[in-house]
Amino acid sequence: MAIRSRERSLASLFADHGTGIFLSVVFIAPIVWAVLSTFKPPMEARQPPLPPWPTTGFSVQNYVTLDTFGDGLWHAAQNSIYVAVMSVLLTVLISVFAGYGFSRFHFPFKNAFFLMILATIMIPFQSILTPIFLILTTFKLQNTLTGLVLVYVTLQLPFSIFMMRNAFDAVPKEIEEAARIDGAKSVALLARIMLPLVWPGVVTVAIFAFLNSWNEFLAALVLMTDQSKFTLPIMMTAVQSGRFGAVDWGAVQAGVTVMMIPCLVLFLLLQRFYIRGLTAGAVK
Repeated sequence: MAIRSRERSLASLFADHGTGIFLSVVFIAPIVWAVLSTFKPPMEARQPPLPPWPTTGFSVQNYVTLDTFGDGLWHAAQNSIYVAVMSVLLTVLISVFAGYGFSRFHFPFKNAFFLMILATIMIPFQSILTPIFLILTTFKLQNTLTGLVLVYVTLQLPFSIFMMRNAFDAVPKEIEEAARIDGAKSVALLARIMLPLVWPGVVTVAIFAFLNSWNEFLAALVLMTDQSKFTLPIMMTAVQSGRFGAVDWGAVQAGVTVMMIPCLVLFLLLQRFYIRGLTAGAVK
């Protein structure tokens, strides 16, 4: 019996690990394929994709070619970094205060206001592009990175406020009451006591805000007409359309790789907070 039990446990272990390895290969293979393709010489990159690695030597010419589109790769990357960082800061700041208010304070129509905020998630973004464009034009924010930041923050806030309210709800109120007895004021209590306890939720909100603002294409394409204000996703449209109708697939893969690196690094560094943040408030 002991031998059979051990054989079953080993078989289950191999099955679990085998399934995990297979799924990992399925998800990682396209990323590795794309990265290896960027090091093919331009002529080879235009050929059929197999094999994915360079056969005539490694080359960085695709990255050099990518830098020739628009105002250059680094300029577009600076615009994307500014938009993403500012979107993260504003989204986190507003959602933390709003989530704390909805979780801990009582005021008239609190639930109605919260439902109204959540209801905006159901509105397709494409249907409100025209009103957003008109509003930004009225305030002279159209075709500016600041206006784009405000659009991204507005679109991200409903989900972020929902996440932060759940994170604050998961913290026992006794901790807050003990801090108030010790003389902590509301702002100090939020910054020194509550914020460290809901840090996984804050990181989750920040990751979502960064990924959405870094990869967003449609709003940037509609609101931006000045080439000097283009972000990386808009610059990639010029790379994908090519010159004289010819698509430089090596440069396209290089652009995809450049845009992918910050997202992968950020997620790998903060994944433990991200997973804990998604489950915040699930168990009470």
